[in-house]
Amino acid sequence: MVKETYITEEERRKCRKVADAFAELEDVDVVVVDVGRYGFVKLQYYVPQKGFENDITFTESMELFEDLWEEWLHTQLIILAKEMGISNIVYDDVFQRLTEEKQRELMGWKQHFAEIAGIEMP
Repeated sequence: MVKETYITEEERRKCRKVADAFAELEDVDVVVVDVGRYGFVKLQYYVPQKGFENDITFTESMELFEDLWEEWLHTQLIILAKEMGISNIVYDDVFQRLTEEKQRELMGWKQHFAEIAGIEMP
């Protein structure tokens, strides 16, 4: 019986670079794991004695990049919202309350992560 592969070797290499670029997300309960021929799995919200509450499988590096980028941005917005004393966090609202300079700074990180991951942004 031939085992089916769900991710190409090229995409696997690209996904590894994306996962490495966003490695700091492990500090906020997000872990990306290489699961071989199945692709990469994003594990999120670890609960002791139960495990991870969320898991998403990726076989394309651009999809993984966009998902991890959103995760990173949302994490930053949560931190900023807490600093601003905002308790009801709506990401778009928090982003709009930031100065234009801070908005540009946050969005500049997307290009930074793309460069580290070897992703070409449109």
